[in-house]
Amino acid sequence: MRKLRIKFKDRPALIIHRAAFANNHLVYIGRANRAFRYPWGRSRIGYIGTTRKGARRVASSAAWKGEELLFARGVTEVEFCILTCAKHPGVRTWIKLERALIIRFREKYGAVPVGNISGKKMRWKDEARYFRLRRLDQLIEKLG
Repeated sequence: MRKLRIKFKDRPALIIHRAAFANNHLVYIGRANRAFRYPWGRSRIGYIGTTRKGARRVASSAAWKGEELLFARGVTEVEFCILTCAKHPGVRTWIKLERALIIRFREKYGAVPVGNISGKKMRWKDEARYFRLRRLDQLIEKLG
């Protein structure tokens, strides 16, 4: 029997930084190497999610949502960036941040990210009280 050939890719499939373990309550953004088309423009952002289990959930989501995003035309890699915010007593601020990012993304591009199912009918509640709209726009622009 002939020996099997072993293939090796020089680039890592997943990299996790310490920032993912600094806080359990995270918001993460999946962005591709190529921009997705939206009704009002193009952005590399393909998914916005949240977790209260920290990096374990981000790694799981990278496998789950990454597979979905990688089947888009021309997309060969997806990276997940982590966002955190300060705590506020009695408020789940990481959920507010996720909602604010999804709503602001939809206002800017005309649709929620391709990997998101929920958020199509989200309306502003009190998220604008906690975050500056200009800062949300900066993050979306920088990551997109």
